[in-house]
Amino acid sequence: MIHQKRREELLSILGHDAVVIVSTNCEQKRNSDVTYPFRPDSNFWYLTGFTEPDAIAVFSKESYVMFLRPKDETQEIWNGIRLGVELAPETLLVDQAYDIGTFFDNIKSQVKKGSVIYFDAPGSGGWKDNSSTNTHNQQICSLFESSLKPLNPFISEMRLIKDKEEVKNMQDAADLASEAHINAMRAALPGLYEHNIASGFDSYFRNGNSEHSYPPIVASGENACILHYTENNQELKDGDLLLIDAGCEINGYASDITRTFPINGKFSEPQREIYEVVLNAQKSAINSIKPGVSSNKPHETACQIITDGLIKLGIMKSPEDLSKFYMHNTGHWLGLDVHDVGSKLVNDEFREFKSGMVTTVEPGIYIRRDDKIDSKYWGIGIRIEDDVLVTETGNRVLSNKAVKDINEIEHLMSQR
Repeated sequence: MIHQKRREELLSILGHDAVVIVSTNCEQKRNSDVTYPFRPDSNFWYLTGFTEPDAIAVFSKESYVMFLRPKDETQEIWNGIRLGVELAPETLLVDQAYDIGTFFDNIKSQVKKGSVIYFDAPGSGGWKDNSSTNTHNQQICSLFESSLKPLNPFISEMRLIKDKEEVKNMQDAADLASEAHINAMRAALPGLYEHNIASGFDSYFRNGNSEHSYPPIVASGENACILHYTENNQELKDGDLLLIDAGCEINGYASDITRTFPINGKFSEPQREIYEVVLNAQKSAINSIKPGVSSNKPHETACQIITDGLIKLGIMKSPEDLSKFYMHNTGHWLGLDVHDVGSKLVNDEFREFKSGMVTTVEPGIYIRRDDKIDSKYWGIGIRIEDDVLVTETGNRVLSNKAVKDINEIEHLMSQR
């Protein structure tokens, strides 16, 4: 079982006396008696495979124990079946299962004298960040604070390298999201609204037994110059571009894809000029990715090409102006989290790519209204993003089914 292998690998790294505690949050209240859709904490899911809320796993080289919600007939009628304590040992392959309510009655028996305890509250950057709303996590921090060691750095290193099953999930997520982006190109027409296009992603992901891996960005015209625009409520106008940043999850693993295209199906000359700079930067950045290369190489490559392109077009006068038009990094790790774990720095230097890493590559150019810039470029916001797996010999673009060359986009949209 993959989760057992991960626990064993983690313990071999931490040492013989290690005791690991991982937890997943309770359901979070949205309003009144309504909760947000539940998703397990990524580290907990990675190590246990258990997807119910309000659970804590404790394991060492000697035992594996799960604390979880007990069976409750009334709650199950209203909210769905629970695994329960009795079935947990056989289903989850744990040595012992307990009611989550008895955690503090039983936890000390799982921690021998001299044990080194590793724990991080879900969603935190470390055990001292006690921002979780799960009171169990707060109590664990209080109970063991003097002896707790941070767990996240060790799991982050493990999660950084994807195995074959993880890569398959990510390929499936990239395929599904790529198809949804192609559908969006076919569906977008002047007079529709951004939310009409966003709803197409909702439907496509649901039909694929998936869901969004993050709130989608569907930004038309000048809205594309707002990096995290999520209102998605403006009318699509003839002559504008539409930037869509949307991905989905398959078995917890995310895709993250951005495409930008003309709403009327035909790039104007200024749009084409900026798009070609971004596309050239993106393709060159992807081509730079292979084992042994600095993980900052794609960003350096993209920045140089965008700088040269904008100076040539007269939009920039010097390289120092780049941050006005390109103000984010060229990529981030991708996995169970959209912005996945794993430091880009090792000993204060950018780490090198290794086979099994997955990164996004997403250069962009965003031109706001500015009297110093030719007005024909005003309001153009373009980002192109793909998901890239580092292989033993180079890389593989997981999201390559989503067309991005100008002639491919215009041909696709001409068939609407």
